[in-house]
Amino acid sequence: MTPPPARRRRTGAERSAPARNLLRRGSVRRAQAITTYGVGSLVAVDQESFIVSGLDGADEHWSLDESPRIHERRLARLLGVQHFRLPPASDDSSRDGLRVRRFPLMHSCPECDDLRRHRDFNPPPGRSVCGTCEVDLVPSRFVIACEAGHLDEFPYWHWVHRAAGRGITTAGQCGGTLKLRSTGRSSSLRSILVSCTCGVPEASMEGSFRKRALKDLGLRCRGTRPWLGTSVPAHTCALTPRTLQRGSSTVWQPVLKSALSIPPWSDGRADPLAEHWDRLRRLNSREEVEMILNYVFEGGSPVPIDEVMTLLDAEREEDPNGEDTPTFDHRYRALRNKEYERLRSGNDEREHSRNEQFICETPLGDSTALHPLGVTGPMLVKKLREVRALKAFTRLTDPDSTTESNEVPLSDSDMRWLPAMEVHGEGVFLRLDEDRLGSWEKAPAVAARVERMRSAHQRTLDQRAADASRVAPSPATPRMVLLHTLAHVLINEWSLEAGYPAAALRERLYAADDMAGILVYTATSDSAGSLGGLVAQGEPDNLARTLHSAVHRTSWCSSDPLCVESEASGTGGTNLAACHACVMLPETSCEHNNILLDRALLVGTPEDPHLGFFADALEQ
Repeated sequence: MTPPPARRRRTGAERSAPARNLLRRGSVRRAQAITTYGVGSLVAVDQESFIVSGLDGADEHWSLDESPRIHERRLARLLGVQHFRLPPASDDSSRDGLRVRRFPLMHSCPECDDLRRHRDFNPPPGRSVCGTCEVDLVPSRFVIACEAGHLDEFPYWHWVHRAAGRGITTAGQCGGTLKLRSTGRSSSLRSILVSCTCGVPEASMEGSFRKRALKDLGLRCRGTRPWLGTSVPAHTCALTPRTLQRGSSTVWQPVLKSALSIPPWSDGRADPLAEHWDRLRRLNSREEVEMILNYVFEGGSPVPIDEVMTLLDAEREEDPNGEDTPTFDHRYRALRNKEYERLRSGNDEREHSRNEQFICETPLGDSTALHPLGVTGPMLVKKLREVRALKAFTRLTDPDSTTESNEVPLSDSDMRWLPAMEVHGEGVFLRLDEDRLGSWEKAPAVAARVERMRSAHQRTLDQRAADASRVAPSPATPRMVLLHTLAHVLINEWSLEAGYPAAALRERLYAADDMAGILVYTATSDSAGSLGGLVAQGEPDNLARTLHSAVHRTSWCSSDPLCVESEASGTGGTNLAACHACVMLPETSCEHNNILLDRALLVGTPEDPHLGFFADALEQ
């Protein structure tokens, strides 16, 4: 990572060296620049804290020479961009890397207890130490943020002077110097004390995290966006900010969208036309398309016109039906529907070249062994490619509970690309028998359990959102919870039997009125991605044996009877019979952050053993 070049006299590490002599501060992996340390996030490096700069700006933009293009037309169309770019590497081989800015600027000295902006300590160039005491400065532990995504310094001056005079509204009018110390008596906020040399009473940080704490001070969000730089004007914002720990997960949460590369886009032949698809889609005839291609590519189109027309027809097929102005959710659902259809129909390897990135074939074995389990249509996904893009980010609110208007963009201007990563792997796709599933869903006991989870999840979404009336409904349905829990159980089982670490496996759920399937796949950038072992688990005999073992293993948890008899578990009661000892997974493996899980829907409960979809398998 690299701080941006300074625009004025440098007074230390807050301002970096010129572009020809950039100052480095640690490194992150490319995947982390999408999932953990993306644009607008805070990253701690040694004793310092930085915020990752936006995609555009005079001196903060990414070095495009170190950000290779990647293409995934279906996802690019969904997100309204032309292509994607890998984040720049930040290792020793990188000339530039990710640009960052120092944030928060408020620091304290553990020796003299001064609390002030970083530059006011007069640190030596390239170091973050107190110019007087020569000890490492400590970045402020507290920041403030609002649901609109704005981020700012904690108002220490207003906090300590709140009882001395509400009429004073400008920090520094008293002429004193802020001090910060800890009594060391406990780790609570009561032990952190802020004072001012002007003589006002010392105040602890206790109560600063109350929802109305800053509103009671008469403070409103200033609309600051430090990741875009000081030259970018602040947005007007009428929301009340809230105090957060600098390292809290709610300070930055990514909005990630992904897509599998499926035919006819999965062989890469259409990539040269990436910048022209929006224009070609508006044309009505083959002659118009051919004329535009001949004009754009003077030497002739790099893709035969017949293939171009096929691609345009395939793209129009993903348009949601019955929607005059389809929402983002409708378009994303259409993308998933197309993947589901392709996973069901397959894509034989013998019919394609080596460049084909999606190979999905029917197992050689007899699938009748799976019928008693209510499982059908297993497919061996021998080769797949997934592109995961960072669409935006949120603060304070759950990404699953927000609408597009609540998401914070990665730049201040319209960008024709987004940061993304591509991963390759393999997987197993399976479906549940629709007739058996339909009968099971109608059981009153099943509906009652799922309704408890759905209500708890909806309540949590409403509480976290700035405007509860615009929150999307909870996706919890009997079908979705069953498929989600089954995917977790399979991942746990394969991590034991097939030797894959659970963090190297991921789930992809296809749960809707017309879909009932799961894809468990390896999609990593390391050697655990495509070893062939997972595909072998998809052969019917192996899969039946795995399902029997997984169901029997899931019928008992080391936390029982507390786990299976739990009335609510997880964040806000969004789980029932689910804990870290039975079905929960590493967060990187789960699409829904380990919520909406209930193993009782698989195996039943002691009071109602036939509640589970796989209850009959336990009797075999």
